[in-house]
Amino acid sequence: MKETVFTQKHIALGAKMAPFAGFNMPIEYSGLIKEHTAVRENVGLFDVSHMGEIWVFGLNAKALLQYITTNDVDALYPGRAQYTCLPNGRGGIVDDLIVYCFSGTKYLLGVNAANIEKDWEHICSFAGRFGMKVGADLVNASDDTCQLAIQGPRAMELMQKLCSEDIMSMPSYTFKQLTVAGIENALLATTGYTGSGGCEVYVTNADGGRLWDAIMAAGEPYGIVPVGLGARDTLRLEKGYLLYGNDMDDTTSPLEAGLGWITKFNDSKGDFVDRDLLLKQKEEGLKRKLVAFELVDRGIARHGYPICDANGNQIGHVTSGTMGPTVKKAIGMGYVDAPFFALGSEIFINVRDRLLKAKVVKAPFC
Repeated sequence: MKETVFTQKHIALGAKMAPFAGFNMPIEYSGLIKEHTAVRENVGLFDVSHMGEIWVFGLNAKALLQYITTNDVDALYPGRAQYTCLPNGRGGIVDDLIVYCFSGTKYLLGVNAANIEKDWEHICSFAGRFGMKVGADLVNASDDTCQLAIQGPRAMELMQKLCSEDIMSMPSYTFKQLTVAGIENALLATTGYTGSGGCEVYVTNADGGRLWDAIMAAGEPYGIVPVGLGARDTLRLEKGYLLYGNDMDDTTSPLEAGLGWITKFNDSKGDFVDRDLLLKQKEEGLKRKLVAFELVDRGIARHGYPICDANGNQIGHVTSGTMGPTVKKAIGMGYVDAPFFALGSEIFINVRDRLLKAKVVKAPFC
């Protein structure tokens, strides 16, 4: 099992550790509710160094990314980031990811921890088509890079004290290379996964310990707390953010997953993997779709639970579910067949052979 450069710090802080995506990761420190609330109301610090980083260089970098992702890379400019996904050639999703544009010949891809090798192999399979060299034009820097996410309404105020230039005016989904806590050429991005504001900072593993200590020290007057993956999951679910492996995978299309907004068919986008298949799906209409729902009856929906109609016939399945600490409701997401994905539809979650009433709602939950 892999460790991040911060593993020993988590253990020293008394974190509950568990395997996640092949890494020994902190699930919680002081308790999920406390950590969740700290991020919603104040500031929390996450180790997200298990995530992957892949560089794409060269004259054909943009053309490659236009072809292998669903979003329109032409909309990017230096300092701008973009949420997108990799279609798998069969109508499913290899992974969802973030593309950071440094220039028309230099991009960084932030990918999910569990999919690093899968994504790398998938991307490299297109190298020949675009005359690119693996190891030169395509570089997997995942093992050499660490990442901390500082999230919450006071996160940017805290981090400004450690930064060499203004970050308070940065819009969402932008990034800068600057000096952070004395570490030169750190990458600071506003692409958070909690919906509470904040930023992420990428540095080399050699600078990781220094960065963690500086943030924790600067954050002490703000009441900063370290936060585990448990609260990360409840935070993202309350905002309706998808988790690969739960809410989308190689069997779900971007359109079914509600990612039509990052699936572009415009002229500047041009051709891309699965374009014709996805366009046909869009024109013919979806047979199933990912929905957000709230439980009406008392209970909690969990991943894998069947979703049924009023007669108990299965019409889908739960992909994510929890009791939302901020909204104080049992919430979830799941795939349901047409016509049950319409807003306001009454559905039922099969919880240990009990049908609990739920209602399809619009995300986010808060």
